[in-house]
Amino acid sequence: MVVVIQIRRAVLDAIIHEAVKAYPLEACGLISGPTIGSDADVVDEFHPCFNTAGSARVYTIDPKDHLRIEREVEDRNDEVIGVVHSHTHSEPFPSPTDVGQAPDPNWHYIIVSLKRESPETRCYRIIEGDITEETLEILN
Repeated sequence: MVVVIQIRRAVLDAIIHEAVKAYPLEACGLISGPTIGSDADVVDEFHPCFNTAGSARVYTIDPKDHLRIEREVEDRNDEVIGVVHSHTHSEPFPSPTDVGQAPDPNWHYIIVSLKRESPETRCYRIIEGDITEETLEILN
């Protein structure tokens, strides 16, 4: 199991920017990159998506965005490796709704909390309801 996820600084900055821009609603999107298959996955790209729930408490990725991004990423021989969303008023920890909606046990779940003045970002793996925090290693 991957316990380290590497993310480029520019990609992390784009994720945080999208979360702040969407506030007071939750932001959401997908992350992609090559799967290394060793000790780490690398996030090369963030793909913002429309939150069809239009809510400050939950998110739903637009299925059209999801399909389009899957195709674009596969055309580059990369893959979608996770999902990103923001928590506008709570800690960066998966809510029961997040856990219940976790679609893929191989995905990384990045959560940006806007609860405090400075955004806080964490990453998790969710497998059959079990939550494991992963290390985010920021690359320049």
